[in-house]
Amino acid sequence: MSDRDAHKKQAALAAVAMVEDGMVVGLGTGSTAAFAIDGLIARVRDGLKIVGIPTSERSAKQAADGGIILTDFAHHTRVDLTIDGADEIAEGTLDLIKGLGGALLREKIVASASTRLVIIADAPKLVPGLGGTVPVPVEVVSFGWQTTAERLAALGARPAMRQAGDAPFRTDGGNLILDCHFGPIADPAALEARLSATVGVVETGLFIGMATTALVAMPDGVRRLDRKG
Repeated sequence: MSDRDAHKKQAALAAVAMVEDGMVVGLGTGSTAAFAIDGLIARVRDGLKIVGIPTSERSAKQAADGGIILTDFAHHTRVDLTIDGADEIAEGTLDLIKGLGGALLREKIVASASTRLVIIADAPKLVPGLGGTVPVPVEVVSFGWQTTAERLAALGARPAMRQAGDAPFRTDGGNLILDCHFGPIADPAALEARLSATVGVVETGLFIGMATTALVAMPDGVRRLDRKG
């Protein structure tokens, strides 16, 4: 295991320790979230009783294969605690960029239904402000995506179609992702509102005011940040 993976696992296990018997737990997607699912599997095998709502098909498979009972919003409309990763975490606000793993729509649905959203990451993901290191993933419908890309460009983006080999990447919902490079974002909330109002956009990777806690693995241990208010 690389040092970076070891740090991701350290943050993941700190979040797993927050899970209690009887909880409905949101299961995130991505390399860091996968460590959390593994940690939950170990606790379930030791007797922890939870049900999980996964944010992607791959997280669902990992959890089910490990013995976590899965549920859905038809049976539980609220999630007690969701553990997920992020591509950038703004240190002052805990606003996020998510979606480089391709599951941003389901991740945002689960996050929106969660009493607590705990974000786990290693140190490079913690940044002074959003947009400086990664693009903003924007999920769009296939029909007319070229015109959607033009509208996003008019908002200041450099949209690039995400690829999976020789074909465009498809989300679990069958949509496309345009990775939109804005550079440093002065007002993430305003940008999120403009992107969400753009015809053809399904969802954006800007998660504004949603994270309650971030657990960030630093060289000297896991640092906990809680959103004010």
